[in-house]
Amino acid sequence: MTRAWILPIVLVLCGAALATGLISSGSPGTATVLLLLFVTLAGVNSPLVFPRSISAPEAQRRSAADGRPVVYWRPGCAFCLRLRIRLGRGARQMYWVNIWRDPAGAATVRAANDGDETVPTVVVAGRPHTNPDPAWVREQLSRPA
Repeated sequence: MTRAWILPIVLVLCGAALATGLISSGSPGTATVLLLLFVTLAGVNSPLVFPRSISAPEAQRRSAADGRPVVYWRPGCAFCLRLRIRLGRGARQMYWVNIWRDPAGAATVRAANDGDETVPTVVVAGRPHTNPDPAWVREQLSRPA
């Protein structure tokens, strides 16, 4: 759980330290802009941007029942963030598994990627696809199960 928040916390702390230095040197406007930038970066890299994660067995069970894709991801992953942003509201139609919170999800990703925890790994109809094009994933969402 805490590993998912390390990057956002570090970003906020760095932003606060830089802003404090700028305020003490007489640049409160620049400090405010910089702090807002760091807080935004922290928010984008936090688990809050992604739909609620579920366990890998639960995601697999639900996917088998309704045919929706399963996305294995981890916080701080730029490619996961790109997929999430490019999917827009469609991201809520998929099942998301945070591999840092779920050992079974991490094992599934390693099995699909020759031992590497490469994310995002999207499983569609039982077949894993590593770092797929978001347009392709969107297309899979529009197909009937």
